[in-house]
Amino acid sequence: MTKLLLKVFVKDYENVKDTGVRKAYGKLAGIVGIVSNILLCIMKVAIGIFTSSIAVVADGINNLADASSSVITLIGFKLASLPEDKEHPYGHARIEYLTGLLVSVLIIVVGVQLFRSSAGKVMHPDEFVFSTATVAVLVAAIAIKVWQAMFNIGLGKRIDSVALIATGTDSRNDVIATSAVLIAVIITKLSGFQLDGYMGCVVALFIIWSGISLVKETVSPLLGEAPDEELVRSIAEMTESFDGVLGIHDLMVHNYGPGKVFASVHIEIDADGDIMAAHDMIDNIEKTVSSALNIELVAHMDPIKTNDPQLTQMKKIITELLSDMEGIVSIHDFRMVQGPTHTNIIFDAVIKHDCKYTQEEIKDIIEKKVQEVNPSYFVVITFDKEYASYGSAK
Repeated sequence: MTKLLLKVFVKDYENVKDTGVRKAYGKLAGIVGIVSNILLCIMKVAIGIFTSSIAVVADGINNLADASSSVITLIGFKLASLPEDKEHPYGHARIEYLTGLLVSVLIIVVGVQLFRSSAGKVMHPDEFVFSTATVAVLVAAIAIKVWQAMFNIGLGKRIDSVALIATGTDSRNDVIATSAVLIAVIITKLSGFQLDGYMGCVVALFIIWSGISLVKETVSPLLGEAPDEELVRSIAEMTESFDGVLGIHDLMVHNYGPGKVFASVHIEIDADGDIMAAHDMIDNIEKTVSSALNIELVAHMDPIKTNDPQLTQMKKIITELLSDMEGIVSIHDFRMVQGPTHTNIIFDAVIKHDCKYTQEEIKDIIEKKVQEVNPSYFVVITFDKEYASYGSAK
């Protein structure tokens, strides 16, 4: 069904990196969500009023909230596809994340209101009227929600959309909520115990919990989360595949929304090589990686000495020492500056955020080791945080 809808309503639907195609995906998901959720809302509210079931009414209103979420998603995708302008030179793609956040907050608000209504039903229960139509509607609703979850999550994975995956997750949660209501209806019929209000409270709490979980998921990329490991690995592997690249470091990835990813990397080259040829290689790396991975890559060229035996020896000693220290990723920009009375060994060290050593401890350990080789050696270290889990400086 999903593939059929894509073929009919999304032109060139397999080209998911295209902004226009992403917009069409969002439009399709929004329209499908609006139509199906409004239909479910009407069915459930009507049955809930007829049978005096607050849990069924609550579940129906939750579907209305889902329909509102689909409207917000529809608008969000349209705004996110707007081109760059003077005030927003990196585009508007992050609006998609804001859309997901707004949907999440709406879910929480609806959950709180439903909990209040359900709590009132617990305190003052109405006479419950069982109907086979209620069971039929709830079973149908579960089937539709299962399809909705698969549809939205499937589309979200196709275009790597946090908003659509969140919508699909919400539909999956609705399957559990509606199933709980169905169980309450059956138990009430069989036992005579009025479980309706209690189950309405459970459904409401589940909706609130779901909303809070979605808030966490949608806020994370807005705050600036760690880059995708597969993307980082692809950038590194493609860069290092070029002849003349000795190593890379300081790889940083910035996400300004789906399809708006910017990255920078420092590339080590032989300092004694042809500078014009190296510059041409750097240009080719930027173009190749940017085109293949649909990102904007900026590469910085770092020339290093490869034929200095003394420098090579000291770098090997320090690298081996650091390899046994937990939390230290790599070193780069290694050089030695000799003076009349002492020699400075200068380099950058990349450390993890949870490194067990302090910067001062790392410096003291290394300095003690190099002074065993020569008492006139001193270390000057610039500490970098690990922004992407990859380092290959050689």
